[in-house]
Amino acid sequence: MTPTEIMTAWREGSDFVKVFPCAQVGGPAYIEALKGPLPQVPLVPTGGVNLETAAAFISAGASALGVGGELVKKDAVHARRADILEDLTRRFVRIVSEARQTAERALTT
Repeated sequence: MTPTEIMTAWREGSDFVKVFPCAQVGGPAYIEALKGPLPQVPLVPTGGVNLETAAAFISAGASALGVGGELVKKDAVHARRADILEDLTRRFVRIVSEARQTAERALTT
């Protein structure tokens, strides 16, 4: 969570560092603040990642997203509604893809 903990995990060989609970400590703004002094560390925010915040986390510099209950809805699982889970997955993938494309365009202009 803290920059010191993040650097410890990175130095110990982590490929990615999970930042939890990200929403409660500033959300995308916290990821952006961390990326300033730690641009080399791939951060994965979890906690508070949903369809409304996913693009902002990617735009802030997140390398990936940790999504739990917002992707695997309990009611859909209990109802055996794979179509709902597939739709949510497609929506997350589209949002992340579009946010990455936007971020890449911003870097090249």
